[in-house]
Amino acid sequence: MQHLARIAMLVAAACFGAAFAQQTLSIATGGTGGVYYPVGGGYAQIIDQFVDGYSGSVEVTNASVENVAFISRGDSDIALVLADTALAAYEGTGRFGADGDLPQLANLRAITIAYTNAVHILTVEGSGIESLADLVGKRVSVGAPGSGTEVSAETILNANGITYDDIDVQRLSVNETADALRDGAIDAGFWSGGVPTGGVLSLAETRQIRIVPITSAEAANVIAADSTFIEYTFAAGVYRGIEATPSVGTPNLIIVASEMPEELAYEFTKALFENIGIVRAIHPSANETVPELAAASPIPLHAGAARYFEEVGIAIPDALKVD
Repeated sequence: MQHLARIAMLVAAACFGAAFAQQTLSIATGGTGGVYYPVGGGYAQIIDQFVDGYSGSVEVTNASVENVAFISRGDSDIALVLADTALAAYEGTGRFGADGDLPQLANLRAITIAYTNAVHILTVEGSGIESLADLVGKRVSVGAPGSGTEVSAETILNANGITYDDIDVQRLSVNETADALRDGAIDAGFWSGGVPTGGVLSLAETRQIRIVPITSAEAANVIAADSTFIEYTFAAGVYRGIEATPSVGTPNLIIVASEMPEELAYEFTKALFENIGIVRAIHPSANETVPELAAASPIPLHAGAARYFEEVGIAIPDALKVD
């Protein structure tokens, strides 16, 4: 009898543990010096507290290009990615598909647009770089390997008549770019990220930085090459010593795979918007995370996310409902 009672207790304990076990959702972000990482941490907190049966785990990655692959393969569950990278991967254009070095990823789905990534073309006082044209012949970081920053950098340069053959290409993360600029190892560096970005803030405390402007004519060339770009202006003082500076930006998407269960996508989307204050307390970029932006996603929404938006009165175009 004692033996049977012990077995019953073990079975009960196992059932209790299973009932309260938390399934981990992996959130692919970027480097620790960027904005994806802390914002992703906010998403993890929301999952921990408000999505029953799940916890969130934030993963450091090389950002957008790597992240879309992680989502498509099922190596991550949720990711932040640049809209241009997501669209190219979904449609199979650029680096993705038959003419590229990466496969088409047609199972990508958006939860929403999170915020805009501003393209920082960073340099320091005394570099002699005042315009895009001045990058020719210089040592320029175009972003980490496998990052959306590099996708954006190449688009911006090519759209304005500059190729990688015209510059000394370096591929560095935002923290590595900041260190290299600080040490004089490079002349300029691209970074596509939310404003303000921690790594850039740190650099601005030790060196007088400049953001190379992208003129309206240059921005028009970029937008003609890739319609996911928008004109963007850095506000004066957003980084120490910075004047208002024109540039371009790209929306960031929160993405998942089409294979994610509809109910989970719905619950995550609902929890995100009902508790977005958690993310806003971590980084001001989340002030841009509002449900109305979802209808402007460049790739289809997950069915669970679309269901939430329609419940709160947002009309979702049929083109964004493919599942």
